[in-house]
Amino acid sequence: MRLAGPLRVLVVLVTVGLTWILAGTMLGSDGGFVRLRQLLNTPDEDPTPMPRSRRFRCGLPMPCPEKHFAFRIVSGAANVIGPKICLDDKILMSSVKNNVGRGLNIALVNGVTGELLETRSFDMWAGDVNELLKFLRPIHEGTLVFVASYDDPATKMNTEARQIFSALGSTAIGDLGFRDSWVLVGAKGIDSKSPFEQRTKNNKNSNKYEGWPEALEMEGCIPQRTQEEQ
Repeated sequence: MRLAGPLRVLVVLVTVGLTWILAGTMLGSDGGFVRLRQLLNTPDEDPTPMPRSRRFRCGLPMPCPEKHFAFRIVSGAANVIGPKICLDDKILMSSVKNNVGRGLNIALVNGVTGELLETRSFDMWAGDVNELLKFLRPIHEGTLVFVASYDDPATKMNTEARQIFSALGSTAIGDLGFRDSWVLVGAKGIDSKSPFEQRTKNNKNSNKYEGWPEALEMEGCIPQRTQEEQ
C-alpha cells in the first residue's frame, strides 16, 4: 500500500514525458504553433504566401527614371481581343473604354506634359485611307504617336501613309502587310528611328492563331520632351 503513491507519481511522470516527446516530434521544438496552424489549415490555404512582386506604372517591373513616361502597348490578338495602350498608369485605348477598332489604333500625346490629345481607330481593311491621312498630316512637332494594330493594319495603306509613319520613326512600315501584328511609339520631329517598335509577320507556317500571328506586347520609358524641343 505504501508503494501505491510513488507508483502513481512515476506513472504520471512517464505519461507526461511520453506526451512531451510525442508533441515535440509532431510540432517541433521551434515554431510548434506554426506547424499546428499548418495542420489546421485547409489544403487550399497557403500558410506562408509568397510576397507579391512590386509593379510600377503601367505594370512595368522597374520604375522609370525621372522625366520619363512609362508605357505599355499590346496589339490586338487575331480579330478577337482588342489592343490596349497605357501611359503613366492611364489607359488611353482599350476594349473596355470602347475606343478601339479593326485596323490601326492611334493615340496622340503631348510629349512635354503627357496629356492625351486625341485617339482614333482606322479600318485598314474596308475603310478610307484618306481619313487616316487627314489625321496624320497636321500632327504637331513633339507629339508622341502610339500605334497598335488589330486584325489587319495594312490592306488600305498607301505610299503617303507609309512615308508619314516612316517620318515618325518607323522602320517596319515599308514591309507592313496584311494581318501583321505591329506596335509603335513614334514622334513628330524625331531625329532618328524609334527604339520602340515591334512587328510580327503574318505567316501561315508560324502563326499562333489561325490566320494571324501572335499579339505583341511592348513596354518601356519614354524621355519627356522639354518646352524648347517642342
